[in-house]
Amino acid sequence: MSLAPRVVLVHRTTEYEELVARHGTHGQAAFFLSSRGRDIAEVAERHRRDREALAGAVAAIPLTWRQARVERGDLDRFLFAPEDVVVVVGQDGLVANVAKYLAGQPVIGIDSDPGRNPGVLVRHRPEDAAALLASAHRSRADELTMVEAVADDTQRLVALNEIYLGAAGHQTARYRLGLDEYGGAVEPQASSGVLVGTGTGAGGWLRSVWQERGGKLTLPGPTDERLLWFVREAWPSPATGTSLVAGHLTASDRLSLTVESDRLIAFGDGMEGDALELVWGQTVRVGVAGVRLRLVG
Repeated sequence: MSLAPRVVLVHRTTEYEELVARHGTHGQAAFFLSSRGRDIAEVAERHRRDREALAGAVAAIPLTWRQARVERGDLDRFLFAPEDVVVVVGQDGLVANVAKYLAGQPVIGIDSDPGRNPGVLVRHRPEDAAALLASAHRSRADELTMVEAVADDTQRLVALNEIYLGAAGHQTARYRLGLDEYGGAVEPQASSGVLVGTGTGAGGWLRSVWQERGGKLTLPGPTDERLLWFVREAWPSPATGTSLVAGHLTASDRLSLTVESDRLIAFGDGMEGDALELVWGQTVRVGVAGVRLRLVG
């Protein structure tokens, strides 16, 4: 007998819950905020809306289906199954956080705070969850391009928005940068890191760097098999260059980085706690990932 479908609900601890956990009680958290000219009512209201959205998503799950819940901080320890339907309740960034742990499972994004969130990835309301769950494996889904970094010791990292390679703390990183499209050209560099992003990431950190560079390169769309990369604050010196500082990668291109520092890291979508550790002499190659995020609707 086959198992009933399983829904995995992904959520995150709210600002209100973090405040109460830090200060002990609602009253103490309220006093802390009021002493800094803020009112806890706004934070508590956002918490209420978030929990109402989560409860609405739970209520939409058929009684015969299995369900599991996972908090953002536990994603790296949760095992997703191939047949899961993933329901993300919260902000757009939470979809990006869960994307790296999936392998083609359909994802339904539920906006917990419409009007405050852009709604690019959390596209639906809690009241839509029942209909979306009923047709999750059959309904139209956008196949969003992802980016991956693979180290020479088989470490692998996948991200939906962008991957950052550099020193922990964003201090000066030393490395050798290589790019296939320049005929194997390699340049030693010292910079505050390298950012490689997707079309989905073009609405966030990648876009801010793109704007600073004058917007000369064409931003990819979320489903385009194309990435943009930028070197941040490359430093010219007799030993380091600045000629390879930006470009695009097609599906077959790879950007390679060979470490010339004691330790560099690579992390995706802002989750620095779940990073690749790279030491002197190691090489990591970055490009379009073989897996995509299936975002419903």
